[in-house]
Amino acid sequence: QVQLVESGGGLVQAGGSLRLSCAASGNIGSINAMAWYRQPPGKQRELVAIVSRIGGTNYADSVKGRFTISRDNANNTMFLQMNRLKHEDTAVYYCNADVRVSAAYYYFWGQGTQVTVSS
Repeated sequence: QVQLVESGGGLVQAGGSLRLSCAASGNIGSINAMAWYRQPPGKQRELVAIVSRIGGTNYADSVKGRFTISRDNANNTMFLQMNRLKHEDTAVYYCNADVRVSAAYYYFWGQGTQVTVSS
């Protein structure tokens, strides 16, 4: 099938930066939108940013101006550059992709990568 693998999480001080990556592999026909979600401790999963196949982007208000989402269609990869990190950005970050497999589209999730911001 299709696998999404995130990388780049870790521990960083407030004000610092991290760059997350998401690599898609497997039986991929094409990929529509890709997105980053996060789930803070004890809270529900929330949308962080989304990027269309042609590069259109949208962000949660809480990360506008600090995070930048991008993708490399040739390599089925997506990125999230996170700058000026805050303690409240601490969460497990998940990659999500709308992938065409054979004749239909399906949503796939990665396993998540932990981002911890110390205050």
